Formats: sequence, C-alpha cells, structure tokens
Amino acid sequence: MTLKDIRDLLHAQVLCGEEFLDREAKSACASDFMSDALAYVKDQAVLLTGMVNPQVVRTAEMLDMQCIVFVRGKQPGEDILALARERDIVVMCCDIRMFIACGLLYSHGLAGE
Repeated sequence: MTLKDIRDLLHAQVLCGEEFLDREAKSACASDFMSDALAYVKDQAVLLTGMVNPQVVRTAEMLDMQCIVFVRGKQPGEDILALARERDIVVMCCDIRMFIACGLLYSHGLAGE
C-alpha cells in the first residue's frame, strides 16, 4: 500500500511531504504515547496519533517512519510541520477516530507488528 492509498482511504489531507506519496507502507502502529511507540514498535512505516507536539516527529524519526497521520481532526502546528519537512516525513491529518482509521487500514491489507 502506498502513502497515497492511505491518504485516499482515510480521506486525509496531506500537510507536508506530498512528493513522497509514492512510498510503500507495509505496516502501521497507533499510539498517543510516544514512550509506548519507542518501547514496542519495530519496522513500522506509518504512525497514527492524536498527540500533537514535536516529540511525535522526533519519535517517528528515531523509528525510521515515513509518515505520521494525525487522527481525530488534530492539526499540527508549523513547528511540527517544519521538523517533518527537515526529515522528509509525510504528515497527514484526518477527522476519523484512531480505532476506525486503524480498522480501515488493516482491512485493506496494512499490517500491524
């Protein structure tokens, strides 16, 4: 599944990294606790979260993630988007709740860990 497919499935808005939407994503994780993501996540391409602060980008970078999807209508600030641009991380946002977003992605073939 490409990041473009994820955008389309979640009816998400791409806030930065549009040029990277052809990247392939084979797995995803969801968490509002970046400490959990750091402790338990391995080989995930996409992070779904409702937490809106710069630590999300730093966590995604440490885990070599390609994309962050902010769920529940959360809108990251320019500081978060600037960090993501520097690190070539795609940032999207959608109005869908995290549980539903995960279910949609999973039902269309995106695996968890």
